[in-house]
Amino acid sequence: MQTVHAMTAGRRRSVAGFVVRGAAAVTCALAVCACNTNQQAVRAPAPDVPTDYRLRHPITLQESDRTLELFIGTNRGELNPTQRAQVLSFGVGWKRQATGGIVVERPLGSTNERAAAEAMPEIVSILAASGLPPQSIAVETYAATGPNLATVRISYPSIHAQAGPCGLWPESIGPSFNRDYFENQPPWNYGCATQRALAAEVADPADLVQPRGETAAYAMRRTTVLEKYREGQSTATTGSGTAQAAKISDVGK
Repeated sequence: MQTVHAMTAGRRRSVAGFVVRGAAAVTCALAVCACNTNQQAVRAPAPDVPTDYRLRHPITLQESDRTLELFIGTNRGELNPTQRAQVLSFGVGWKRQATGGIVVERPLGSTNERAAAEAMPEIVSILAASGLPPQSIAVETYAATGPNLATVRISYPSIHAQAGPCGLWPESIGPSFNRDYFENQPPWNYGCATQRALAAEVADPADLVQPRGETAAYAMRRTTVLEKYREGQSTATTGSGTAQAAKISDVGK
């Protein structure tokens, strides 16, 4: 009997040891997997976001309306001298920038509805005098919001350069555990204001895509310089005699 009990106890100890060793093995495996997971998280590649501000905030070309608004007095019925100059300049700009026809809209239901209607022939005639063909001018109406004073709208589509919107801060720029902070990468909004200002200042948005064609050389000046060079004379441009006289002081000479 003692032999049987001893064998049974030995088997129990063997089973218990096997269970303990199995649990230890599972625990080690989980620990290794956790370490591997952490290493993979650390070594994971950074998100595909460009660090160059020119790529992060690119300048794009869009087609939008350029609009001129004119306030026509209720008892006036015509444009004042400043408004005539504005309409003429707007028509000249259409020839350089427009990608479509020009639309002139007058209000309906406003206090100056009649005065705006009386000013329409003058507006159309000024636009035609600036070089617009008659078929490119469309006269339309729009419903005014309330009986208040409304404007006459003149608009045409054109290409505009734009960038942004700016002021976006999706992540903190202070000390953190973000990858960009440890790698000293520029913050998200860096360079956006510069790109937006450049897009607003460019005279012709097409210059951002390709250069303009070269113009012909100034033949008269080129002939003068070559003639002086042939005769052995100086080709430098001489300043006017009043340049030195215009100086405030001769201190330091």
